[in-house]
Amino acid sequence: MRRKLPPNVERNVVKGHVYLSYRVGKGPRSKLPSDPTSDEFKIAYAAAVTGEIAARPTKVVAARSIDALVTSYLNSDAFSSLGKGSKSGYRSRMDQIRRDHGHRAVAGLTKDRIDEKILKPLHNKPGAKIDTLKKLRILIRHAMDLKWLATDPSEGIKRGRSKEIRAWTDAELVAFESRWAIGTKQRAAYELMLNVGTARADTHLTTWVQADADDFEYTRQKTGVSVAVEKAISLKQALSALKRVHFCIITTEYGKPFTVDGFSGWMRDAIKASGISDLKCQPHGLRKTFGRLLADAGATAHEIMAAMGHLSLAEAERYTREADRRRGGRRAIVKLEDHKANRKPQTRTESLGKRAKTEGNSR
Repeated sequence: MRRKLPPNVERNVVKGHVYLSYRVGKGPRSKLPSDPTSDEFKIAYAAAVTGEIAARPTKVVAARSIDALVTSYLNSDAFSSLGKGSKSGYRSRMDQIRRDHGHRAVAGLTKDRIDEKILKPLHNKPGAKIDTLKKLRILIRHAMDLKWLATDPSEGIKRGRSKEIRAWTDAELVAFESRWAIGTKQRAAYELMLNVGTARADTHLTTWVQADADDFEYTRQKTGVSVAVEKAISLKQALSALKRVHFCIITTEYGKPFTVDGFSGWMRDAIKASGISDLKCQPHGLRKTFGRLLADAGATAHEIMAAMGHLSLAEAERYTREADRRRGGRRAIVKLEDHKANRKPQTRTESLGKRAKTEGNSR
């Protein structure tokens, strides 16, 4: 059971790391050691309570620095118009750029410096490298709008490829369902992601109001697109067998809603407990599986687009193309087997060209 923290101590989990801090109301935070049972924590906590730990000093932001550029963009109309899910991802990456490179002058950005100073340290993290370049280019366009830059210094830099999250295999689906029976929260979350196609940002705050409706309706946090799908039989069974303890369907062991990262970690633990050792089998892969199953069932690209809340038809067409390839591959092997079966001649070759033997003399 998680230890109850002292008053005014906040606990935040970022990518699996636990961070504790002392904060009264909306005041400044004071960082604390991550182990609340340690002597170091007790000493630091006592000092924070008595005010001996000074709040973080207000830093001076250099004019036209990357730090100033990030601040300007996060206060812009372009950022405000993003969906809630997109804002979270943009802010997280841009805050990372600010922490690592905020001291650099925007005017000093060149193709070589971006490659060497910003992207090269991420060579072993292709996903982070691509996303950093993507967000940096958004900041650069904002700097050009502000007249801080005349040209785009990132022009000519190739994004490269990231390892896309894959769909689950049939064997992985069977393993999870065998481990987590109908009636468990893990199975309910699984059924939501697999049969509705909700991403983690949509799943962790789904409500019983949505579950009780005739169709399952939600708005994608990432794009703001409204989605309505009919509830699958297995989803109905999983939800009806679940005990209602909160307005939200999926809750923590304390009966409270998950954070997005907390939900992801909880689902990863459930996957691991199912005996699935492949780290590429991730919670978001269930949404990819939903698209794959729709395409395999013969759904059109427009139907997949509606069911998954895609903004463009091109996103949905990926699933239909993959399904067509799989069906085409199976048909090709069937034809090959038929061809092999028909290669054996019906008449023995040595008899070709010879007269048939007859008994007696012909008249």
